[in-house]
Amino acid sequence: MEYKKLSYDALLERAGYLERLNKQLLKEKEQDVKLEYGWTDNLGHWYWDIKTNNVVFNPLKIKALGYTKDEIPKKVNYQFFTEKLHPDDYQKTMAAMNKHLNGNAAVYEVEYRIKTKNGQYKWYYDRGKITQYDDKGKPSFLAGIVFDITEQKEMQSELEYKNKILAVQSSTDGLTQISNHRVLIERLKSGLIEANRINKPLSIAIFDIDDFKKVNDNEGHIFGDKILVGIAAIIQKNIRNTDLAGRYGGEEFMVIFFNTDIGIAFNIAERIRKAVEDTTFINKIRVTISGGVKQHNGEEISDFIHSADLKLYEAKREGKNRIKY
Repeated sequence: MEYKKLSYDALLERAGYLERLNKQLLKEKEQDVKLEYGWTDNLGHWYWDIKTNNVVFNPLKIKALGYTKDEIPKKVNYQFFTEKLHPDDYQKTMAAMNKHLNGNAAVYEVEYRIKTKNGQYKWYYDRGKITQYDDKGKPSFLAGIVFDITEQKEMQSELEYKNKILAVQSSTDGLTQISNHRVLIERLKSGLIEANRINKPLSIAIFDIDDFKKVNDNEGHIFGDKILVGIAAIIQKNIRNTDLAGRYGGEEFMVIFFNTDIGIAFNIAERIRKAVEDTTFINKIRVTISGGVKQHNGEEISDFIHSADLKLYEAKREGKNRIKY
């Protein structure tokens, strides 16, 4: 910088800035501040002189963004970086800084995405603190450190995705792709607790495919599996968003009707029965289902399910292809 060309006021401003920067560097030197962190992608310290809006930083940060030293302005201000923030991260980053500047947070700490030269985004972890105040007690100088955490974030996203897949797999019947027995029981238990708490009705329906063994014996288990998949789809299509359908076991299905009395539950169960009866499955196979519907009346969960089962057996005894409640 050619100081001869600067005005007296500009020289004073520059001198003040250098004095604050040197003061900070001397303080860190005296305290033997080292960049000893577990993460390997440490991009070094940064310093922000608020009065001059001048930012000094380790060149590693610019290199990580894909720029060379020749591609950045001689004076880098705070906005040079904030203008490159991901739109979804801008507000939270500004809020974190303002919270610290206003004395509402001990440190400035935030994770954000910042746009690289080629238009992609990298994840940074940024942490800083006010180290100097002016004569009026207002912040004048901040020092901080920044890390490139892109790799960690990508690993985290991949892990979250895998965990989500595992969660779906552990709660879904592998064949029919609706809820499995475990989920049905868990949701029924929690549903009964909530129904008792708010004094609202809860009903269930249990369906069983009529003479399904004949289908497997005559057509083979491959066709039997396809019918199971087809009936699961019919049930799912004919229930409401608030209901939960699942494969209870074998050729049995259950639907939990939350906040629903037995009359409405029966109507939906009957709609499902009729839809199955009207469907021609693979290989021109036609099947029917029978069902038992029960509204909870204070019983234990095992007795509640058994009561619905008894209604199902009653439907079977009376000729099948019917719903009893």
